[in-house]
Amino acid sequence: MAGFISTFLASAVRCAMPMFIAALGLVFSERAGIVNIGVEGMMIIGAILAYAGSFLTGSKWLGLLFAGLGGMAFGLILAFWAITLRVNQTVVGAAINIIGAGLAVTINRMIFGVNTVAPKINNFTQLHIPVLSDIPFIGHILFSYNILVYIAIALMLVLHYVLFHTELGLSVRAVGENPRACDTLGINVNRVRYGATLFGGLMAGLAGGYLSIGQLAVFVEDMTSGRGFIAIAAVVFGKRNPVGALLASLVFGAGEAVQYKLTAGNIDIPFQFAQMIPYVLTILSLIGLVGKTETPAASGIPYVKE
Repeated sequence: MAGFISTFLASAVRCAMPMFIAALGLVFSERAGIVNIGVEGMMIIGAILAYAGSFLTGSKWLGLLFAGLGGMAFGLILAFWAITLRVNQTVVGAAINIIGAGLAVTINRMIFGVNTVAPKINNFTQLHIPVLSDIPFIGHILFSYNILVYIAIALMLVLHYVLFHTELGLSVRAVGENPRACDTLGINVNRVRYGATLFGGLMAGLAGGYLSIGQLAVFVEDMTSGRGFIAIAAVVFGKRNPVGALLASLVFGAGEAVQYKLTAGNIDIPFQFAQMIPYVLTILSLIGLVGKTETPAASGIPYVKE
């Protein structure tokens, strides 16, 4: 029984990571008043660029770098249209999702062809930490992941400190609440929003990269399967807080792990019901059944300087 529990919890952490990494970036863009619906498109671009980059260069770290840059490029597109041109942020995000999905398929088929065996790449593998990984029960839960998981946890702590204990974090939060007051105090509202949006794109790209060369070692078209939207729900559920985003992502990751366990266990229920679990949790969180959250006052509202 202990072995089953430890395996399940470790699986939940692995399933949560793509959503959690994307959510870390979304926390900042949401706090700055930018609604990034396009995170799904940014993630799938990150996934294909990480996979193709690792394949072409032989370096998993370069592949991850390409993923982050690809996500940041899409973040720049969102920032330009939503902040500079003041186009509706939801419409721009939806367009990014469509473009990202189509471009990822195009890149995949240009480099790897159609109906071919996926090539072996240099990917991130599970670490074995001497002594710690061998601790019964606890070792499997805490010390059975690749290095990206530990980097993400450390980054969460840094970002939590930056957001709530630094002048930069105060500027980000203030811009999302009252951009006109910030402008009066000399804070460049658009610059802060650009930075937050680019960072959100970077993290979304890295989340996709984690999915293709960290969690798996293959790229599959449409492999994000709504995880970008679940990341948005994790931000809302986690009250736009990096630590809360982790806890929310773990809840959704547990739902995904249950889905895999039910599917692999040949339980006598239609597999579609098992696949519904993460999305049902997402809907419940978004309609407020798992806690109320307050949206930044200027969320989704373009700032026009008088």
